[in-house]
Amino acid sequence: MLKLTPILLIVLYGMAMWFFSVWRLKGDLNNRSTKLDHASLNPLLGQLANAMGLPRVIAYVYEIPAINGLAAPDGRVFITRGFLDRLDAGQVTATEIASVIAHELGHVSHGHARRRLIDFAGQNTLRAVLHSTFGRLIPIVGGMLVNLALATLSARLSQRDEYEADRFATALMVKANLDAQAQISLLTKLDAFGGGRRSAQPAWLLSHPAPEKRVAAIRENLARWQVS
Repeated sequence: MLKLTPILLIVLYGMAMWFFSVWRLKGDLNNRSTKLDHASLNPLLGQLANAMGLPRVIAYVYEIPAINGLAAPDGRVFITRGFLDRLDAGQVTATEIASVIAHELGHVSHGHARRRLIDFAGQNTLRAVLHSTFGRLIPIVGGMLVNLALATLSARLSQRDEYEADRFATALMVKANLDAQAQISLLTKLDAFGGGRRSAQPAWLLSHPAPEKRVAAIRENLARWQVS
């Protein structure tokens, strides 16, 4: 038991840091968000709610200029002000924004935030064990290899979550009689908004799959479900 104590402490420390991060995010969201109430989006939220058998779907506006969507650990779904500014400027459509909300609902429905906590605890345990072995057997380089391996694992799990949320969004959009092709058109626009710039990191270290891979997966789902 004494031998396990350092590992247990590392796991508990990692979980405490995760909860602290969640607490800070919740506070920021509470202070900088308002309930989404947009004339062109409200009817689409109603369609999503009907498709899910819910009385309503509530989304919030996170008042930051970035273009993003967010599923908070407490189950709330957010769209950034930057996204709504693009909508009001006619650069994205209401259906494309609805596809983002559907994607974030997918994260909530799959319990990705809870699963990420479990993954995070497991990775902290692995890190402690591997550092105590490889770190000693291969000084400096061993620790770097352990960190690289765990970063790769973390990215792979995150990318899996993104594919699951995309798949959920496609199914929900189809059921709600909304154009699921909006997912594809929006991903193309988001790539253009970024000037086509890609991260210098290898694809297997990124938290999100490459846009073209996400588009291909969405098209496969649409073809499988015989949606034109």
